[in-house]
Amino acid sequence: MTVAISRRSAVEPFHAMDVLAEANRLKQNGCPIISMAVGQPSDPAPEAVRHAAVEAAREGRIGYTDALGLTGLREAIAAHYLDHYGLAVPPGRVVVTTGSSAAFNLSFLAMFDAGDQVAITAPGYPAYRNILSALGIEVVEISLHGDGYLSADLLAETHAKTPFKGLLFASPANPTGSVIPADEIVRIAAVARDRGIALISDEIYHRLAFGAPDTTALSIDPDIVVINSFSKYYCMTGWRIGWMVVPDALVRPIERIQQSLYISAPELSQRAAIRAFDATGELDKVKARYAASRAMLMERLPALGLRIAAPMDGAFYAYCDVSAWTNDSMGFARRMIAETHVAATPGLDFDTVEGHRTMRFSYAGETGAMAEAMDRIGRWLGV
Repeated sequence: MTVAISRRSAVEPFHAMDVLAEANRLKQNGCPIISMAVGQPSDPAPEAVRHAAVEAAREGRIGYTDALGLTGLREAIAAHYLDHYGLAVPPGRVVVTTGSSAAFNLSFLAMFDAGDQVAITAPGYPAYRNILSALGIEVVEISLHGDGYLSADLLAETHAKTPFKGLLFASPANPTGSVIPADEIVRIAAVARDRGIALISDEIYHRLAFGAPDTTALSIDPDIVVINSFSKYYCMTGWRIGWMVVPDALVRPIERIQQSLYISAPELSQRAAIRAFDATGELDKVKARYAASRAMLMERLPALGLRIAAPMDGAFYAYCDVSAWTNDSMGFARRMIAETHVAATPGLDFDTVEGHRTMRFSYAGETGAMAEAMDRIGRWLGV
């Protein structure tokens, strides 16, 4: 029997998930693993969310929903934009998705054709590059050159050299945690309008910025596609539930694609997610713990010779230059997990050119565990 394997499947592995698999294997063998590898909150979903899921499960009538999502959840998401950003968003422009991952698929398929060019930043979330490549869309990487975040000038400079049809940017960003200042987002949007570049704003780390209020790109231009998720601030990674806000012209095309690819996001998760917006007090306590871990890491990582390579403005990541110790971040990560039982992600996930000398440390775990990880690494490095 011949096995067919497509060229489009030849994307780079997501090394963070490979590291997580190794960490889980060691943990099952009794090793005291501390994971700083994956952007996953250690806290469970809010109590009200879990209670709503239990009630839905007891009813037992969990099935398909409309492809665009439950009306109640779409209305709750729209109300969130008014409450958090002071922005009126019609529920009809909200699309509920199976996590942000499905939202990326849907937006790329609805907005671009195979052979189009779409820009992302480097360093950046590897799934952007891999999904675009698997869909036959050409990726243009905008190197940030250590600047921390995308600027309008860098966008214009890159587009002049290699014109592209779309741009995906994130603020706060993965892996750096950097936040693009609000006035810079305004300038980015202006450059995009002038050059006919379609914009997608990844806002899944909103509500996790530490020094400035969140700025949704929708407040600058309602035609920017915005993607968000319940995974990060709301501690609902495994629930696989996210959303998009899209221009009216994209609602029906995305609905058609959603009907065939996913049918709908899981109803159980949708019904539970409605209650997530009631849990701000509970979730802000989790964020306060991230802030404590962030302050600790900002001091301890440089003391270990792991220079912080980008501003830690938000999310729960420290992106470090490890070149004082190695020029092989993948090998360094493997030795570190084997010899210290601390897992972190090699930078090659996020930057295929410069990532050999960088690593991402997630501080989404308990603060005590993060401090213990620094102790272990310090003993390992002899610092």
